[in-house]
Amino acid sequence: MSRMDLAQDDFAALTERYRRELHVHCYRMLGSFDEADDLLQETLLRAWTKRDSFYAGTNVRAWLYRIATNACLDLLRRRARRPEEPHSFADLPWLQPYPDRLLDELAPSAERPDAVVVGRETIELAFIAAIQLLPAQQRAVLVMRDVIGWSAAETAEILDTTVPAVTSALQRARTTLRERRPAPDHTARTGLSADERDLLRRYVALNENPDPAGMAELARHDIRVTMPPQPVCYDGWGALAPLQELAFGSDGLGDWRLLPTAANRLPAAACYLRARGGTVFEAFKLDVLRAEDGRIAEITTFAPELFPAFGLPAALS
Repeated sequence: MSRMDLAQDDFAALTERYRRELHVHCYRMLGSFDEADDLLQETLLRAWTKRDSFYAGTNVRAWLYRIATNACLDLLRRRARRPEEPHSFADLPWLQPYPDRLLDELAPSAERPDAVVVGRETIELAFIAAIQLLPAQQRAVLVMRDVIGWSAAETAEILDTTVPAVTSALQRARTTLRERRPAPDHTARTGLSADERDLLRRYVALNENPDPAGMAELARHDIRVTMPPQPVCYDGWGALAPLQELAFGSDGLGDWRLLPTAANRLPAAACYLRARGGTVFEAFKLDVLRAEDGRIAEITTFAPELFPAFGLPAALS
């Protein structure tokens, strides 16, 4: 094969269509949106510096995934931050949400009929958190085999290993997930269901017009609330009384406005606070909801730093 002499414009055109899916790949590997940003840039930089290794007829996608995966593995090996026995998302301080509006950029269209579809099972917070338990190599194998759909031979080539090694790593990774991960949602849909949209609508209304009884009815009695990166976990409705009083009590923080959105294929609410005596509702937090049997089973609360990625304003009048 002949080596291709790629100019900068040619390189940009070659890699542009894969940027979003590479970003999602890095996010799955790392569990952090911000780190995925960094690793995407690292991937493109490595690809540019290695462009002499790109030959006519090379599978561009596989070439870029190999570079991205190795960049992620390098980072994971340096940081060695795999929790042994996590109790909740609170034990994963680097965990961040992923905006659905960016996942939807990968939806098939007339221009991109072969686009990657990001379904709930492969991006929900429970899955992202669960694969953080895996050793780096097993994580890479699981993502490439069970999520992206590479064959064992393709995965072995990308990871510069053997097919038997890939098969063994995949078996161990699957075993760990079965033991540690809650039953996955096997739905094929990407958008929110009608029931989830209704639950989110009710959640927004109950926050903007506080109704403790109504909120208690909307939540399961065993609801769990975590706030990565804070190491706190509230288990059960009774444990949430201090939070409810802080947010909505007579001496609470102030008034709330919420905007419905979606993260990791789950309903989410962008929460804005107008402090007592204030005039503007300022970005305060993002609540990601997981429902079971029509009620809220889990709320994962994140800081508002990623509001721009969700297309959300910094303040509301």
